[in-house]
Amino acid sequence: QVQLEESGGGLVQAGGSLRLSCAASGLTFSGYAMGWFRQAPGKEREFVTYITQIGTTNYAGPVKGRFTISRDNAKNTVYLQMNSLEPEDTAVYYCAARSGVASTSVRAYDKWGQGTQVTVSS
Repeated sequence: QVQLEESGGGLVQAGGSLRLSCAASGLTFSGYAMGWFRQAPGKEREFVTYITQIGTTNYAGPVKGRFTISRDNAKNTVYLQMNSLEPEDTAVYYCAARSGVASTSVRAYDKWGQGTQVTVSS
């Protein structure tokens, strides 16, 4: 049974930082591309970043230069370091796993965590 569990969300002031973690179990972690997505109230879930099985990364435009994704295959964990946070980053953040080629599409991922709330105050 695959489980993805996010942690590290919270309330932070604009300009601050947070580090999200996503611990995976029940899958061969190194064989999966891992993605972070977010969903703000009243909006669709959107791509934030992904990291491939070999460590190649891709970022959505609004977070490029501020967010960094990384993975530790020994710990079955993917991280999202978020710096220079803005109120527009407020959302529930989800990690997702996909075997095969990484994708920016929500529909491409079939394994999801429950999400962690990030709130950035102005």
